[in-house]
Amino acid sequence: MRPIATRKTTKELVYDQLKRGILNGTISKDEYLTEMKLAETLNISRTPIREAAADLENEGLLVHVQRKGFKIREINESELEQIFYLRNSIEMKGISILIDTINNSQVNQLEAIVDLQEEAIKMDDRIKYIELDQSFHRTMLRMAGQNLLEQIFKEIYNLSLLIGHAAITKEGRMDEVILEHREIIESLRNKDENGAKNHLNKHLEETGKSAKKKFYLQLQNKQ
Repeated sequence: MRPIATRKTTKELVYDQLKRGILNGTISKDEYLTEMKLAETLNISRTPIREAAADLENEGLLVHVQRKGFKIREINESELEQIFYLRNSIEMKGISILIDTINNSQVNQLEAIVDLQEEAIKMDDRIKYIELDQSFHRTMLRMAGQNLLEQIFKEIYNLSLLIGHAAITKEGRMDEVILEHREIIESLRNKDENGAKNHLNKHLEETGKSAKKKFYLQLQNKQ
């Protein structure tokens, strides 16, 4: 006997399609998404669209504009700085706690996530790669027992993606991230708090540079 593969609901399929459209740029930031328009385009009822849009609004990826519909949330310069300040603060706190409690099973779990990231690169599945990147960082917070910080991190991470996933998945950067993740894991394995924090700080600095470069390029194109 084999495990029964669960099929995604219509709402989950709509959610996946909308999220991919938001992250890969096929949905314009100037476009308003209405239930009626999406129902006609996807040839489904409005209910799963309403539910999927509500989930994406809760994640901070969409905002609802009265009488117009849903629109991709826009990030300003101040918010961009806050995003990476908060990410650094939250994740450093997680490392401080995790360093004393992490075990071999947890180290292996983090390594498995990074292995899947490498597979995603080979398959050129950049959305999956991003999902695994978020999973890597959230898993460390969860292992540290920082559940509230994990939820805050999730929202902050999603906001950073609105700058454009191309900033995170640019040529060469994905391979660099793999190496940076493995450096963090090795320090955790050795219970080296300073090493883990230094590697995490370097990782976030490089990610921030890529995101900010993309942000300012988008800003110039608007002017």
